[in-house]
Amino acid sequence: MLAACLLLVLATVSGTLLTFRYDRSAPLLARVCMGAATGLALLAMEGYLLALAFELNATSIAFAMALQFLPGMLVVNAAFRQRALTEIRSALQSARTAFRERPLRSQAYILFYCAIAVVLGLVFSAGVYENADGIFTGIANNLGDLPLHMQVISSFAQGNNFPPEDPTYAGVRFAYPFLSDVLSAMLVKTGTTLINAMWLPNMLLALSLTGMMHYWTLLLTRSRLAGFIAPLLVLFSGGLGWTWILMELHNSDGGLVWLLQHLTHDYTIGPDSILRWGNSLTTLFVPQRSILMGIPLALVVFCLWWKSLDSAEEKNPGGSSPNFAMIAAGIFAGLLPLVHAHSFLVVMGMAACLTIIFRKQWKAWANFFAAALVVALPQVLWLSHTGAVNAQSYIGWYPGWDHITHTANYNVAAFWLVNTGFFIPVLLIALLVREEGFALDRKLLLFYLPFLLCFIVPNLTRVAPWIWDNIKVLFYWYIASTPLVAWALARGLKNKSWRWVAGGALAAMLLSGAIDVFHAASGEAAFREFTPQDVAAARLIMEKSAPRALVLHAPIWNSAVFLTGRRSLLGYPGWIASRGLNSRQREADIQHIYSGLPDADALLRQYHIDYVLIGPAEQTSMRINEPFWSRYSKVAETPGYRLYKTSAVERAER
Repeated sequence: MLAACLLLVLATVSGTLLTFRYDRSAPLLARVCMGAATGLALLAMEGYLLALAFELNATSIAFAMALQFLPGMLVVNAAFRQRALTEIRSALQSARTAFRERPLRSQAYILFYCAIAVVLGLVFSAGVYENADGIFTGIANNLGDLPLHMQVISSFAQGNNFPPEDPTYAGVRFAYPFLSDVLSAMLVKTGTTLINAMWLPNMLLALSLTGMMHYWTLLLTRSRLAGFIAPLLVLFSGGLGWTWILMELHNSDGGLVWLLQHLTHDYTIGPDSILRWGNSLTTLFVPQRSILMGIPLALVVFCLWWKSLDSAEEKNPGGSSPNFAMIAAGIFAGLLPLVHAHSFLVVMGMAACLTIIFRKQWKAWANFFAAALVVALPQVLWLSHTGAVNAQSYIGWYPGWDHITHTANYNVAAFWLVNTGFFIPVLLIALLVREEGFALDRKLLLFYLPFLLCFIVPNLTRVAPWIWDNIKVLFYWYIASTPLVAWALARGLKNKSWRWVAGGALAAMLLSGAIDVFHAASGEAAFREFTPQDVAAARLIMEKSAPRALVLHAPIWNSAVFLTGRRSLLGYPGWIASRGLNSRQREADIQHIYSGLPDADALLRQYHIDYVLIGPAEQTSMRINEPFWSRYSKVAETPGYRLYKTSAVERAER
């Protein structure tokens, strides 16, 4: 645990030092948030490249740790050292002055971030935990995603999966943004547990995202109050699902407190319900670790874009060089394909649009694109040469996003009102009202304009095999719109005539998400992923098989194999479909193998299967031909599980 924390601290400090080179005006705390986002992404990329050369071991981890000291060489330059020390002293002096002259405001600032940290800590702790009864998640939307990430992390840490092969679809290049899981695998190799290796970077990145939303909103709107509102709108996002509480309260014998203590479902998302937007923490940041790394990194890029445009227009000789800042933004954007591919597509698409709108700064944009493409091109080539992916599954006409369920076809306008509540009406007010004292700057409106495409395009077309995954683009519209909505609410809260209206609208926007976050943080919900028998079976598999072994098991979402790092012929078909792969043939072949049909031996050889697991899931979903399997060597057995070695392994051992 100590070594893992040290590695993350080094990466954050390293990233923070780099900010003094490309951004000369950011506040110190904003620098730390930028440093965490960029430092962790750079560390993950460095770890991945070193693992390709040396495997993921003590040598590659030591090299990665040594690389974190390179930005420290910048302090050798006297001007750089003086600038950094001056800013740090100034920040400390400002903090002392603020505490002395405005203690309540300073205390509120600290309490705000302490409260956010506590909430995030509880939510991410509920994301995965282990006790005597097995491995659990306290978040329903994480039930299917958690085993996938545990499988991927284990494949890197235990299975030496470099270059990455799809651990849930053996034999195919891994066309999935995996750097967040490489980072966790690096932490596992330092000696920490898998659960802590997920929790630590999640916490650091979530705090970075919170700070970056605060800073970006402050840059765009120059409103301190809006800067505090914006992170709340992101972390507690939701719609009008809280109205269900009122109906349930009417039908309940207990009061509101009792009802909140006995929540049975989410209030921002539900199967076959009009609620599909979800809360960002419980449906995106906890289950989808890639987007949690992608959004803070993208926010750093957005901030550098905005500040470069400001510097270019104001020709501020004391500020950062727009061209150098844009080169840095390009490098960070270039890391995104293996961090979060949809974030990369959004960033590059927005950059193309903004280049047209702010074409006078074409040199700065040219520097951005040049740096981004140099860093991103090898990653894009890797992701695009998977071979088995059906590219057509990512594209298609699908108006209305996810407004159609198995049971209803909702009106699109009503669908968005229920899912985002008053967010869109307040956004329209911010965009359209042009009265004295309440009008956004024209340059800000132009800067925001391309982000509307992040709402329009996913509402018309499919940008992912599973239509709900369009949210990976839609959420960038929400992220870009949040500073504007926060500004409008802040203006309303400062106006005596509109204070109660703005306060009510803000409360309504936060309530559904707050209920879901409270439900997750309370620890009341418990969804078991793996039983103690599954964990024991995983240990046996790791003892009896080689790290790169291919283990056959039933295609389910929580196989014990996912805890071992060993390769699977086929994981959960839902995961496979979401990556544009077709699993039908393998599903049929797996049935043939377990049934011991005439082609079973040939299929074992065709897929190069090393071991076959027979456990509760296989007994339930497959026809097990016991006489057929009695011909194979049973190399391990634990209550409920048997592991068989195939003829191919036996021949190799001879």
